[in-house]
Amino acid sequence: MWNKKGKGRPASQTDSLLSHGGNLEGKIQCDTNLRIDGGFTGEIRCGGTLTIGEQGRVHASITAAEVIIAGKVFGDVTAKHGLILTSTGSLHGSAAAGKLSIMEGGVLNGLVEMEEPPAPDGANGSVWTQECAANAEHDFEQDGHAS
Repeated sequence: MWNKKGKGRPASQTDSLLSHGGNLEGKIQCDTNLRIDGGFTGEIRCGGTLTIGEQGRVHASITAAEVIIAGKVFGDVTAKHGLILTSTGSLHGSAAAGKLSIMEGGVLNGLVEMEEPPAPDGANGSVWTQECAANAEHDFEQDGHAS
């Protein structure tokens, strides 16, 4: 599908859609992008991007590569690459994500777990500076032990 205005750029694509007014219960497993604008209860495993539209209302445990929430989600979300809560989105449950973005107005009620980014090349993770060393040495000379 091509965008008429973009002249050669592909339009943003949704491979599967649960439209507004539709309600579904069960388990969804897909390797493609999925958009939910209706109601869903159950479990979702999505290999692509899962988008919950503004009218979407989801009660589910969710695992996806990327999750964008503009509607309401009740349940735990695991987003391998990233989780985005838009200004109209709300998540009531735990979130585990590689990256997390919450726009002003977005609501997150629950626990958050994120991956620690890798240290830059050449960094050993130490924040010990010469000033810290001098202070520790000074404390040791006065008290007989470093504090």
